[in-house]
Amino acid sequence: MSKIRTAYFCSNCGSQHSKWEGRCNSCGEWNTLEEEIIQKETKSDVKSKAWKEPDKTENTPKSLSEVVIGETQRIKFTDNELNRVLGGGIVPGSLVLLGGQPGIGKSTLLLQICLRINTSVLYVSGEESKEQIKMRANRIQGQNDACLIYNETNIDTILRQAKQIMPSILIIDSIQTLYSPHIESTAGTVSQVRECTSELQKFAKTLNIPVFIIGHITKEGSLAGPKLLEHIVDVVLHFEGDKLYAYRILRTIKNRFGSTDEIGIYEMQADGMREVENPSELLLSQNEDRLSGIAVAASMEGMRPLLIEVQALVSPAIYGNPQRSSTGFDLRRLSMLLAVLEKRCGLAFGQHDVFLNLAGGLKITDPALDLAVVASLISSRQDISLSDEIAFIGEVGLSGEVRSVSRIEQRLQEAARLGRSQIYISKYSLKGIDTSKYDANVVGISKVDDLLREVFS
Repeated sequence: MSKIRTAYFCSNCGSQHSKWEGRCNSCGEWNTLEEEIIQKETKSDVKSKAWKEPDKTENTPKSLSEVVIGETQRIKFTDNELNRVLGGGIVPGSLVLLGGQPGIGKSTLLLQICLRINTSVLYVSGEESKEQIKMRANRIQGQNDACLIYNETNIDTILRQAKQIMPSILIIDSIQTLYSPHIESTAGTVSQVRECTSELQKFAKTLNIPVFIIGHITKEGSLAGPKLLEHIVDVVLHFEGDKLYAYRILRTIKNRFGSTDEIGIYEMQADGMREVENPSELLLSQNEDRLSGIAVAASMEGMRPLLIEVQALVSPAIYGNPQRSSTGFDLRRLSMLLAVLEKRCGLAFGQHDVFLNLAGGLKITDPALDLAVVASLISSRQDISLSDEIAFIGEVGLSGEVRSVSRIEQRLQEAARLGRSQIYISKYSLKGIDTSKYDANVVGISKVDDLLREVFS
């Protein structure tokens, strides 16, 4: 047995240091080095990993012209939203990392996949007992006799059982609960997470079995563990949403087998996650009464167009300093748009409280929401309601000009499909677009004061 020794690992990048230092030499972060007890593997330790298969052929370099590309047969799920995010299904031998806040629905989503797919699945849980998983399965109401539940945290034992069973999919819940007996540090430390993930990667590539890994996130919202963890895996998915709202967004951060522009939208229900195929109709209110301060924007989340309802409330400040509050929209950008309206349109907001909200609990960073935000602020300030047949698409600059945005045709098509007969966009976006194919009147404007005259005159 080799000598036990200690080392210092950076909690940000995972680099190893022989002694403590205030600053990590690899990533430059301060106070991120943590001491851990490690133990080098001996030859007997390596042989104890019985799941590994010996190399029968020696790997030799090849020229690029000799490499033959085969058609990869992806495993498709009954969940169309997950298939879209993964690029058409999961690739055999891939390693997928799923992160998200506690209680957001990560375990529910993967267990729902296990129960609704017609193939063998090994679900390994280091956090919940078999009885707890059974209770959740009864609530989801799925049935898959080939789904096996296994409670274990030893990575060697897990991979040995998985090699005997040879499931079509392996699910680990979660990576922070696993430990390797060849490292003396506790589970969840940088060295343990790195070692267990590396073993899962070797297992997936050797036996061509796809592996899902659930990972915790820190209070800052990033995945817990070293940054190296995201480099090892093939796909990084982030499950986000607000616990107070039912909607969840599955976003792709990294994908070696597909695009990172796709998102999946779910609605949390008592019987699990429900796919939302048309989120625009759910995010828009169905009020028949016209209310001031409400405007609709055609936004893009990845490659999917969405109609977002922007709600604004502008009222005189009677408690001293005016308040500025924003939910789902960048507060600094809201302050910039208020300054543009004061400078270019002569609308005073300095003595008014301003509250802005994106309906549905979504957080949108698309700059194309600017025009709808400006319209909702003017509507609330002047107490003039907007027609429910109007939509806005455009980015607002500091000089008050309305700038063009990307994927304008997809936005126009979605807005027209949902009955928006009057769509205001930047006049610079009209170049090269045939507006006659849309069942709507597309109006191009160049400045914010043009919007004030066109809509609120």
